Amino acid sequence: MITLAVDCMGGDHGPSVTFPACRQFLSTHPDARLLLVGLPEVLATWQAHERAEMVPCSEVVTMDDPVEVALRRKKDSSMRVAIQQVKDGKAQVAVSAGNTGALMAVSRYLLKTMDGIDRPAIATQLPNDRGGATTVLDLGANVDCLPEHLLQFAVMGSALVSALDAKNVEPSVGLLNIGEEAIKGSEVIKRTGELLRKAGDSQAIRFIGNVEGNDIFKGGVDIVVCDGFVGNVALKASEGVAAMIVGGLKNEFKRNIFTKFAAIMAYPVLKALMKRMDHRRYNGAALLGLRGLVFKSHGSADQSGYEHALNRAYDAARNNLLDRVQGRVAQAAPVLDAAGTSSSGTGAA
Repeated sequence: MITLAVDCMGGDHGPSVTFPACRQFLSTHPDARLLLVGLPEVLATWQAHERAEMVPCSEVVTMDDPVEVALRRKKDSSMRVAIQQVKDGKAQVAVSAGNTGALMAVSRYLLKTMDGIDRPAIATQLPNDRGGATTVLDLGANVDCLPEHLLQFAVMGSALVSALDAKNVEPSVGLLNIGEEAIKGSEVIKRTGELLRKAGDSQAIRFIGNVEGNDIFKGGVDIVVCDGFVGNVALKASEGVAAMIVGGLKNEFKRNIFTKFAAIMAYPVLKALMKRMDHRRYNGAALLGLRGLVFKSHGSADQSGYEHALNRAYDAARNNLLDRVQGRVAQAAPVLDAAGTSSSGTGAA
């Protein structure tokens, strides 16, 4: 059995989304168990299921709570209790749609970071032109990054992709920059490029060089590494563009008889395009670099989106993502140490 601890209270919608998504998830995953964490009065509304166990808490981290409140004051929140299940070995992975900053801080405080990793990173996939997805990290956990941190992200991203795609043992890594030339970019980016090239020479990763923003969606590279500020902007921009395009296609059905007829004729293609661009299918970001698995769902996710986050967390646990990341980091230790990374793994928040 794969056991997921679910923060049922987190996100913009809370149990109205998490409960239906959890029930649908259980119906399609007979080898999965759920630990549902929430306020007792809310858990009482859940219809009993043989593979779901209630774990009560007394507090909830809101989307507006400062990190200090979540970390220092709300020690019995649904978010913290869910992560505690992973720390205690009762679940292989925790899932929450709650406050991203709070989730990262609490996860880092309880689970600590791996040896050789200074900062955890948020990684997720974005759809590309080749019908697959490009993994991008970091997506907001670390606004200011040193070159050594970006090197760590590349190593961890490689482990994530190879764990979720058995056919892609050595995924390609690109460094997000304003141009493909090695001489372009800030000093941090130039130094990062040097570290990544050395890591590629030692076969710790398969580095292909600098990539630009449009390469994320072309699908020419498996992993794109960047700092959290740039990554988060890219993520939100892609979601906005996808929503605009899908909305525009739907409006064509309503415009006039001619566009409606053309839209009907092209409906199979339009439907496939809308499905590919549906950001809900890519919901669920991994917090990489911790000594336990935690997945972040988009705070505004609906039932379908949250179910996809549960699916991603399940796949990560089933494919031993934690062990794979630890193994990849250990294999790359000489390169990471040479770059001046930390090996303490304390992860103090």
